[in-house]
Amino acid sequence: MSSNDTTIRPFTIDIAQADLDDLRDRLTRTRWIDEVPGEGWERGVPTAYLRELTAHWAEKFDWRAVESRLNAYPQFTTVIDGQNLHFLHVRSAREDATPLLLVHGWPGTPADFLDMVGPLTDPAAHGAVDAPAFHLVIPTLPGHGFSGPLTETGWHDGKVADALAELMARLGYDRYGVQGGDHGAFVAPRLAREHSEHVLGVHVNALVTFPTGDPADMAALTDAEKQRLAGMKDFQDNGSAYMNLAGSRPYSIAQLLADSPVAQLTWIIEKYKEWTDAAHELPEQAIDLDKILTTVTVYWLTDTARSVANYYYERFHDYAMFAPKPKGTVPTGVAVFTTADYAIRAFAEKAHNVAHWSEFYSGGHFPALEVPDLLVGDIREFFAALNR
Repeated sequence: MSSNDTTIRPFTIDIAQADLDDLRDRLTRTRWIDEVPGEGWERGVPTAYLRELTAHWAEKFDWRAVESRLNAYPQFTTVIDGQNLHFLHVRSAREDATPLLLVHGWPGTPADFLDMVGPLTDPAAHGAVDAPAFHLVIPTLPGHGFSGPLTETGWHDGKVADALAELMARLGYDRYGVQGGDHGAFVAPRLAREHSEHVLGVHVNALVTFPTGDPADMAALTDAEKQRLAGMKDFQDNGSAYMNLAGSRPYSIAQLLADSPVAQLTWIIEKYKEWTDAAHELPEQAIDLDKILTTVTVYWLTDTARSVANYYYERFHDYAMFAPKPKGTVPTGVAVFTTADYAIRAFAEKAHNVAHWSEFYSGGHFPALEVPDLLVGDIREFFAALNR
């Protein structure tokens, strides 16, 4: 396939049964570590808990049902800058619908957004007659999932943003909105900054903000904002080892994840535990377990551990990301949820044209999976205001 090929091809997920059989065989042959009783999650994922999840994955998780649900939506692939890109493209029947690009993070896939597709494309059918409608483009990030492993280095946030802008142009969308969380909260503002003539608005959750260095900003912090800043410091000190490892030695961790599905599960379930709403003791109390396993299974079946880990390396070594830059001009909406969401408005306003700010007291780092109704409502509110 030529790197100059701009063809958009229909795509259907069809995993070979031999790959599913291999996955189950590997799960049943896991070599388990022992653990000191009573330690809980302090030293990582407890083995007893992990055994239970692995048994469910091997015996009860139905990949074919997941495959069928995903294949119910129009899916396509195209090649951009030499890299295969997979995406869902679901158009609304409404003539006044706004094109909207939804960008997932890690751990995540386009499946994260499935519960939002109906309410966003056909709001009247979901009890919101006067709400705006959207044509949805939901890509799999380059190097992730069904976009397939990366074939070259250099795919940092800026290059990903350019590829997604090209995707929207290729689909015939000249003006559109962008929404993203986690990786998406880096990519969406970058896309808006570098392609502002095409982006009418950016909506983000899990936006990362950094102290501005202005004493007045620090003095004006509310108690809740001080707690968020302390939470971010604790994350940097105690929760960022995964990111530092992937950002510095991506191939070392990728080899472990590529060879063991339980390693992949452990690597990911820890983040669902730490980043979902802290009101829940276990991640599957915040997100249906099979939805969590969908993410893990997609990463396993597509053999994308290397390029997923490498994404952090590219970000850490993308000097343009950390270089001083002017404030963004595209209107930006920010939704702040609870656990692992550390955005502070005064800091955000130094870098972004913040036109909308919402704070929620349920949901965590994965609102599309935890509280999709809240995320849908905030997206609607933000873009409706822009279109008035």
